[in-house]
Amino acid sequence: DLAGRLLARLGEHGRSNYGGEGDPAAELAAFISEGKSGFIRRRSIYTPAKLKSPAQEKRRAELFETCNLVDLAARFNATEPEFIGAWQFGADNNADILIARMVAASGSDAAVTQMADTLVADGGKPALFVLHLTPRLDSRRKRALVRLILKQANYLNAINLAEGIDAGWLEWDDLSNGSALAALRSAVAGNDDAVRRGADDILETIGFLATATTAAKLIDEVVAAGMPPPAPSLSVLRLNAALAEHQPRTDT
Repeated sequence: DLAGRLLARLGEHGRSNYGGEGDPAAELAAFISEGKSGFIRRRSIYTPAKLKSPAQEKRRAELFETCNLVDLAARFNATEPEFIGAWQFGADNNADILIARMVAASGSDAAVTQMADTLVADGGKPALFVLHLTPRLDSRRKRALVRLILKQANYLNAINLAEGIDAGWLEWDDLSNGSALAALRSAVAGNDDAVRRGADDILETIGFLATATTAAKLIDEVVAAGMPPPAPSLSVLRLNAALAEHQPRTDT
């Protein structure tokens, strides 16, 4: 329940059967394999166990939803940040989604920042699991995630899933120092309707995030690539860009 989740964020263990027979955290731990990594400094790593049936998959999902992170980590004699730091993201996509949701729901602030910082620093597809954490991230970490999505551009549509991101901060360098701008130009210039619709959604999101100067430059780029200037997907960008024309000038 909500109260239990909030207490778990403060490090309180679950009250029901904790550590005893029928403990759901113990049952969930059985779905996770503990191994060792490193030659000199051995450290624990945690990998989702191979499932044998759809019933096991369903039960694992139920346990991830009902258990708290602090109780699961304790089954491995680990702190929450230690457990998350040793989780092998990329081994099982479904399990990664479940652990990300668990961290978002019941993880401590330290566990949330550990997961966000580690995955964003490593990059690649696993960084997208940080999207589950955005309601609990500070502005700096949210912006770092957005910048990474724009830089990689392989999963550019994921930018539409980010929650609670501040408006009006995205600079032109954030957009142009990766593959996002080229991907948007290519989508606009291409003949794939689905890709173009995806680009429309991305442009609307960027219109919200961008500074007025960035918005104006992006409009020029996509219009040059073939998008009609009155296109509805440019409406937020146009509104944003108009702010630059009405900003008060300061005397020097």
